[in-house]
Amino acid sequence: MVIQFHYSTAVLTQVHTRRKMEVSTRCVLLSILLLSEALIGARTQEEEELEESESVETWTGKSCKCDCQGETPTEYPTTTTPAPPPPQSSFLDCMPECPYHKPLGFEAGSVTSDQISCSNEDQYTGWFSSWVPNKARLNSQGFGCAWLSKFQDTNQWLQIDLKEVSVVSGILTQGRCDADEWMTKYSVQYRTNENLNWIYYKDQTGNNRVFYGNSDRSSSVQNLLRPPIVARYIRILPLGWHTRIAVRTELLLCMNKCS
Repeated sequence: MVIQFHYSTAVLTQVHTRRKMEVSTRCVLLSILLLSEALIGARTQEEEELEESESVETWTGKSCKCDCQGETPTEYPTTTTPAPPPPQSSFLDCMPECPYHKPLGFEAGSVTSDQISCSNEDQYTGWFSSWVPNKARLNSQGFGCAWLSKFQDTNQWLQIDLKEVSVVSGILTQGRCDADEWMTKYSVQYRTNENLNWIYYKDQTGNNRVFYGNSDRSSSVQNLLRPPIVARYIRILPLGWHTRIAVRTELLLCMNKCS
């Protein structure tokens, strides 16, 4: 009986020891598995971040080069705060900087009256018929030298139809030539097709960008678009003004070569 008891005790001890070893082995394997998954997850996240940073670097570091002799391109910093890339376009070989800008033709007259419209245009009668959107031309002089908004609120807009999808790289504004009336700040909307919704031009934080305008009646203020806008329709929406919303303007088109 004593021998049998000792034998049973030994067997139980061996079984207990074996179970403890199995449990320990399972714990070790489980720990290794969890550690492996954590390392794989961390590596995947690092690779994603690296790919993202590389794509941003590729975007912001890309710059145009001048192919023209005797011309000096407009110079801007080659490092730009990252912004969502605009759609690829055959108009540009590079983004988001433009080495050359050319006026659309407000001042020169090549932009026709049917390309420029505004809010509440059907109400421009009597005295206001001299201040229609077609008068919103940079450096225009004399009576009726600017577009005057009939209403002074943030629901007003001046719209330009480029006739085709183009790359807009800047906006110039002036106030009314014969009175102290001008637009102090504004936002910009655009779209490539009249059936699409309007899109606000955003800043690097994702908010609607506020462009600062004029502080007198005669000086022109230039705001460059980085990145440029690829669109057919552009809207200027006044957010602030002195006395009255009054605008003379010119759009700049982006060129990758001087001509």
